[in-house]
Amino acid sequence: MIRKVCGMRESGNIREVEALGIDWMGFIFWAPSPRNVSLKPDYLPARCKRVGVFVNAPISFIREKVGDFGLDIIQLHGREDEAFIRQLRAELPSLPVVKALNVAHKEDLEQSERYEGLCDFFLFDTKAEKIGGNGKAFDWGILHSYKGNTPFLLSGGIGPDDKERLRAFHHPQMAGIDLNSRFEIRPAVKDIHLLKSFLHEQD
Repeated sequence: MIRKVCGMRESGNIREVEALGIDWMGFIFWAPSPRNVSLKPDYLPARCKRVGVFVNAPISFIREKVGDFGLDIIQLHGREDEAFIRQLRAELPSLPVVKALNVAHKEDLEQSERYEGLCDFFLFDTKAEKIGGNGKAFDWGILHSYKGNTPFLLSGGIGPDDKERLRAFHHPQMAGIDLNSRFEIRPAVKDIHLLKSFLHEQD
């Protein structure tokens, strides 16, 4: 099970979260986000994968951040189409690609068919006016209608009170979870005690 913590920015907090033994750490490169990374932190994780989160960014910008931050994985959270992803993969062939898809109804899962075979993972997030980090959950039962072959990460308002709900949820393509705003003291700063307790319960 992949355990990803997203929306990181501050060096001390990055060290503390990495020490919890997570698998992926997400850095958001999108100026409107309160978690946007505009300056390179003094410390970047060495023991977990670095995920760059982009929203409708040009490939040149993605390539720049891959180089500057040593990114291991690219996550696309905007309206990127199939042609864009093909070009991205051609230019950065060694990096896995995660495509975030917003879900409110089971019909929303149909959009995944466009990207089948193009992405390494999907990330199912809550459909909302604000992109990502809104702390709102969707009905995970909708995902039982997902019959694709691409593994996915579950996102969208997962919080400390969701331990039992996560234990009860099963899907053959579920590869991990994505944690963000509901574990924060303030945007881009995670509550280490909350995270530690939650992750321990998931072991």
